[in-house]
Amino acid sequence: MAGSIDRVSQAARDAGLAIEIRRMGESTRTAQDAANQCGCAVGQIVKSLIFEGETSGRLVLFLVAGDRQLDLGKAAALAGEKLKRADPRRIRDETGFAIGGVSPIGHKVAIPAYADRTLLAHDLVWAAAGAHDAVFSAQPGALIAAAGATAQDLAS
Repeated sequence: MAGSIDRVSQAARDAGLAIEIRRMGESTRTAQDAANQCGCAVGQIVKSLIFEGETSGRLVLFLVAGDRQLDLGKAAALAGEKLKRADPRRIRDETGFAIGGVSPIGHKVAIPAYADRTLLAHDLVWAAAGAHDAVFSAQPGALIAAAGATAQDLAS
């Protein structure tokens, strides 16, 4: 796990994003768990969802607020093809993150990324930092930029 957390820390430094990674001691795998641990609203939690293009097999990252659901139709339109959930083993092998600890930054491979605009309504958001109990906070615009994402209307 330390390697995953180190990658997140390094990616933040490379992007000029000052973060402090916190180990919470308890799971932050779900948005509600993370909000409870971080002492914030569920909408301030960034869910990092990875889907796979049905035709191309290409991985795509979607950053969605914890109180929202990804609209698969909108996501597919942005990706240019129908999407399906990516296999957890593939996600781990290609990104270096296990489900529940997938960070918006620090992936082992470049992945196209999109962020839901609703994240921008908050002064601060919290995201996974590479482990099931590791998180960091950031200003949402800076996090979206660091992730190489574009802000879109993604939520249903």
